Amino acid sequence: MSKSLSFKTYSAKPGEVERSWYVIDADGQVLGRMAAEIARVLRGKHKPQFTPHIDTGDFIVVTNAAKIGLSGKKTEQKSYFSHSNYPGGVKFDHVKDLLKKKPEKIIEHAVWGMLPHNNLGRQLFKKLKVYAGPEHPHASQNPVEMKVN
Repeated sequence: MSKSLSFKTYSAKPGEVERSWYVIDADGQVLGRMAAEIARVLRGKHKPQFTPHIDTGDFIVVTNAAKIGLSGKKTEQKSYFSHSNYPGGVKFDHVKDLLKKKPEKIIEHAVWGMLPHNNLGRQLFKKLKVYAGPEHPHASQNPVEMKVN
């Protein structure tokens, strides 16, 4: 009656993955929505050959990080906590200060929180390039403009 169908699950090999370069203009973009889309592309979930344990993602270049948009009162209220593991080593970095000093760190922190926290996640994170201004040194890779909703 029924034939025995044999379907093999495809698993991407590291050497078979073709990588693309995308550039995203962060001017006026909402941080969380943009970071979620960046994490999806870095992970490779937009490709049909996505394999969870293999880096199948693409490179992302983010420009104009200094012009990122935050919803609500996050510009005044949001802060990042870190501790040096020494007594009195608490450090708070406020978003409004980071926007002036290191706007790249805001996007990097948001994207890092959406990636796996293991060796694969660290490998994926290296493919993210964030720049405060509109210029970037990756023009020779011919990055494709990517729109984020």
